[in-house]
Amino acid sequence: MGDGRVCAVIPAAGRGTRLGADIPKIMVEVADGVTVWHLLSRRLRPWTEHIHVVVSPEGHAPFLRLAAGEIESGAVSVSVQDEPRGMGDAVFGAAGHWETYDSILVVWGDQVNLSAETVGRVVRAHRSATAGGRPGLTVPLVPMAEPYVEYEVTDSGLVEVRMSREGDACRPGGLSDVGMFCLGADGLPAEWERYLAGAVPGAVTGEVNFLPFLPFLSQERGWRMTAVPVTDPDEARGINTRADLEFARRAFARCGS
Repeated sequence: MGDGRVCAVIPAAGRGTRLGADIPKIMVEVADGVTVWHLLSRRLRPWTEHIHVVVSPEGHAPFLRLAAGEIESGAVSVSVQDEPRGMGDAVFGAAGHWETYDSILVVWGDQVNLSAETVGRVVRAHRSATAGGRPGLTVPLVPMAEPYVEYEVTDSGLVEVRMSREGDACRPGGLSDVGMFCLGADGLPAEWERYLAGAVPGAVTGEVNFLPFLPFLSQERGWRMTAVPVTDPDEARGINTRADLEFARRAFARCGS
């Protein structure tokens, strides 16, 4: 895996409509002058060589202003997803920005409760698991009382991802993700094209979802899957509602990071 260079990829083209906001969720303030972006970049920088952010056409200019210094220094790059075609399209539409790295760390753009400790554990685990050159994916998983997404992991790897948004029944106490996924970058765009060739659109949304791509890599393509245990279910809580935002603001007020 070379020297283990990692590029974080943040799909952030969604708007905070349920928050009552007219800006992308990554630009929402958690405190005065402190946005979701500031917190994510602070937690990702120690473990990544570069951060690439995918924004909507409307969010492009505002984000350029928000992250101007980091973009000018070359630490951050930005691309635009012209239409909302899902997370997979956002990630792989930006492949030109990350495919020369050893791995990518995909992080949803509203995962404000993700801890720096978890980021570090995932990157270290991924580097260890793929040190021999075998392609791999590493996913932090946490038990949830009522998971919105559930991962079924067996000795053979990641078997299935169930998604409530597509009408799947998720089991109480099942394993959920925390909005972060580490994948080897070598050959990954070609694997996405293989997946698309046989992918079944979601039963409810009609979208080709990113998450079923992970068991495809594990089961059909033989990629080594490493699960990193997370104990705090709050890390899985993104910012989707006003209640989520208020929770994040209280958490920031307590710890300031």
